[in-house]
Amino acid sequence: MVGNHLAQHPALSLTAIGLATHIQSLPEGALVGIKSLAAKFREGASRIAAALRELEAHGYLSRTKVRLPSGRIVTRTTSFNNPDGERAAAPLPPPAMDLRPPRPVPAGPDPAGLTPVPAEPVPTPAPVPVPMPVPTGPLPAGPDPVPVPDPVPVPTVPRDQPRPTPAPLPRPSAPDLARARTAADLLAGLRARDPRLLLSAADISRLTPAVSTWLERGIEPTAVQQTLTTLLPQEPLHHPAGFLAHRLTTLLPPPLPPEPEPAPHARPHPFQTCETCDRAFRAPEPGRCKECAADES
Repeated sequence: MVGNHLAQHPALSLTAIGLATHIQSLPEGALVGIKSLAAKFREGASRIAAALRELEAHGYLSRTKVRLPSGRIVTRTTSFNNPDGERAAAPLPPPAMDLRPPRPVPAGPDPAGLTPVPAEPVPTPAPVPVPMPVPTGPLPAGPDPVPVPDPVPVPTVPRDQPRPTPAPLPRPSAPDLARARTAADLLAGLRARDPRLLLSAADISRLTPAVSTWLERGIEPTAVQQTLTTLLPQEPLHHPAGFLAHRLTTLLPPPLPPEPEPAPHARPHPFQTCETCDRAFRAPEPGRCKECAADES
């Protein structure tokens, strides 16, 4: 019968309590080694070994080494149903036998044939020289210490600096459907120049007004394409739309200056009648025509 002292033991694990219950139910002489118990239960050899150590530490098991008549050494396990009561009435166990084989004692020489060895003289220690007394007094002043310059403070940069807000994308002054279609086709064709410039439809729609602004300022589509695809970085472009937006914003040329207004046309001179030959000619004032004036001169 299993007592409450085992079933409700506060320090034993559940595995140790169950293993003790199983061992107490076995007949005398049953095998309770680690290998035989591990073959029966699923806990494994390591958990069973730990449970046996717990039971041995709390007095429910006693394991001693015993040498059989055949010379084989085995472990004898004794189970105690009530360690406190049984151990108080049980006689003391016999002392554990020394399992180590006896060591051979080397045979020494016959004392009668030994020759006494004369003792060596003890050398006299050499006198230790006494050091000369060191005169006491103030120590000579050493050189003046070299002044150490103050450390230059290192400017600290705050970690959480706000990122600069990117400049807005340029927009044309007036909408133009033909120019916007040309700009969208230009952006979609950039991937033919470099596969890294592959843009989504949303990116093309966002960047089209910026390209239209370039076209509005008189830049040819081939020149815009050359600006966007020349001197690309060697590393991969993780955000091609942002890269193109930066170039379209920072490299935007200024608008063309307005064309000068044409000079006003001068009004022609009125018709005059030559005073000599009555021919009509243009002149600011009345008089003679060029032919008559040449004849008189």
